[in-house]
Amino acid sequence: MTRAGFLRLAAGGAAGALLGGPLGAAPRATGGYDFWFTRLKYNSGDWDVDQRMPANLITSLIDYTTLRVDPEERVVALSDPAMLSAPFCYLAGHKAVEFSDAERRNFERYVRNGGFVFVDDCNHDIDGLFAKSFEAQMARIFGAEALKKLPNDHPVYSSFFKLKGPPTTSFELNGWGDDLIHDYLKGITINGRLGLLYSNKDYGCEWDYDWRNKRFLAEDNTRFGVNIIMYALSN
Repeated sequence: MTRAGFLRLAAGGAAGALLGGPLGAAPRATGGYDFWFTRLKYNSGDWDVDQRMPANLITSLIDYTTLRVDPEERVVALSDPAMLSAPFCYLAGHKAVEFSDAERRNFERYVRNGGFVFVDDCNHDIDGLFAKSFEAQMARIFGAEALKKLPNDHPVYSSFFKLKGPPTTSFELNGWGDDLIHDYLKGITINGRLGLLYSNKDYGCEWDYDWRNKRFLAEDNTRFGVNIIMYALSN
């Protein structure tokens, strides 16, 4: 099933049957929004990072698209079945990730049944605590070979703006983290559909500034965030 099909079912009240669990608010049922930004709160680690980033992406969606966007970020516990009806979820942090049974169960159910999660490693480090522990969680849930590098012509790079692969962040260029410029992102694909996009590039910090400061940038660096969300909504 495509992501658009998932949203249509959710809007019609059928997402509970689709996802095999209770629902939170369904699309177009709370203020008539097409999209709301959902941050996943998990018990381990530090989930509440990059606190200004969601406002930036929300502003970009309003500026560039015709979506009806909730102007406020929503925070939902990963263990709460309400997260199963979110059109898009964001999960990030610096520290080790250890999902509880309920968190693990909801994460798998969401991704396998039409959901989309963007996961960002705030350490911009392939050998850091977050990276190693999160990747171990994904191997436990989806299998050791599930998380794969995405080619730079993947549709997520052309879903709205045309990009030549994942944009580089200033943290990579400044030599922070592992001193590497990651020329790829990873993902987990379920039945031909990307359900998890995983970054070690620390986009959350890159986009973590007052949204009004974008006018000083030579090029809006949140454009890739728009691509991610538009891909999530249309697949």
